[in-house]
Amino acid sequence: MTTYENELKKGRFVCSECQKCNKLVWPPSNFCNRCFNEVRWRPVSPVAKLVEFSKKDNVIFCIAEFENTIRIMGTLETESTKLDVGQPIRLAMCDYNGREKFIFRLME
Repeated sequence: MTTYENELKKGRFVCSECQKCNKLVWPPSNFCNRCFNEVRWRPVSPVAKLVEFSKKDNVIFCIAEFENTIRIMGTLETESTKLDVGQPIRLAMCDYNGREKFIFRLME
């Protein structure tokens, strides 16, 4: 199990960041994919931007972008019928049970 998966199991969304060039490494890895230097693990801001969304059987699926770099697919829980690409959303829950799980909510 990787650091990333272990942290998701604890409900924490983390990413690796290069200690040399300060680049966020996505997908997460123990080494920078630009300069191959070692990384440090840090929390990702829970605030994201709604990039895309679609609805099937009353479930809203979305792609959220964090820190202008990381794009994650998950579900969006909302009672609102008005959704706009670019609007801010917040990570409400993350988990790992053999695969990643992300749940988002609209920012209020």
